[in-house]
Amino acid sequence: MSEPREPGDTRAEHDTRDARGPIDPSPALGDSSASSASGAPRAPSDQTGPSNPSNPSNPSNPSNPSGPSGPSGPSGPCNPSGPSGPSDPSDPTDPSDLHQPSPLHQPSDAHEERDPLDLHPQRRIRSFVLRAGRIGPGQARALAELGPRFVLPFRPEPIDPEAVFGRRAPLVLEIGFGMGDATARIAAARPDTDFLGCEVHEPGVGALLRRIDELSLANLRIVQHDAVEVLERMIARASLAGIHVFFPDPWHKKKHHKRRLIQPAFVARLVTRLAPGGTLHCATDWEPYAQQMLEVLSAEPALANTAEAYAPRPDYRPLTKFEQRGLRLGHGVWDLVFVRRVDAAPPATGSSVASLA
Repeated sequence: MSEPREPGDTRAEHDTRDARGPIDPSPALGDSSASSASGAPRAPSDQTGPSNPSNPSNPSNPSNPSGPSGPSGPSGPCNPSGPSGPSDPSDPTDPSDLHQPSPLHQPSDAHEERDPLDLHPQRRIRSFVLRAGRIGPGQARALAELGPRFVLPFRPEPIDPEAVFGRRAPLVLEIGFGMGDATARIAAARPDTDFLGCEVHEPGVGALLRRIDELSLANLRIVQHDAVEVLERMIARASLAGIHVFFPDPWHKKKHHKRRLIQPAFVARLVTRLAPGGTLHCATDWEPYAQQMLEVLSAEPALANTAEAYAPRPDYRPLTKFEQRGLRLGHGVWDLVFVRRVDAAPPATGSSVASLA
């Protein structure tokens, strides 16, 4: 959960957690591994190697009076000798390889059915921007001791919830749980429902593991991975009773709105994972984002709004201390609760589960 802001405050909503906005031109990672702190793709490092006196384009070569910006054009990491010069024969790296997508970007099956999020490998949606954060000793200990039991490894195949939780129960996916306090409280209040939380922010994962231990929660598991890939690969069609997206990064600036998580293509994918009657619950404390959410969700034909516009906060979503302080200061929080229509066209595969009350 995030702290509601004063008007005009443009800081990121989750300074202590990941910001879950779709990054436009970023490489597709199998997420929780590596990302820059800002979430932006790194420029390739200089591949030209050490100074090579025999290279005509080398600025240190006396036979090259024009230097790096002479007639042959500027040199750079992807063009060691300028537009008209040859590559350095001593460099084993082919500069053209710097633009080739990683094998991680390739689909596992070239003939598999294309889905709304199976975009160009260099322009995939991601659900987060990984921000640096300090992990405390208690969180580190929880990761080491409790992680093997409660953190599921990412695998590109649907999970079997009955095998994971040891029972058959409605399953709810939460995308981006931050530090996990609200997630733990929801799971504790609903022991008959199983919860799967996606988060890449390691301190948040450690904090939720501590809460799982303190509250003796058996109905909660974590996947420390990009929620978009988890949704695509690990969640079977029509298998979810609910999806929670609470306080995603609002990306305040207009030029960054394309990075917001709640976009038509992503919502279309969410719908395929919801069972008929399943609930999609979003919440935000940024009114312009709430308006966009309402517009996008209302435009999805397979969803029906449970309210005329914004819904009252459901009893199962607890107020955080930050939200309570914001409400005392007159800040707003907007909940949107939509259900998948029972008469909507069913996905090609998957089984139905009971919907949330």
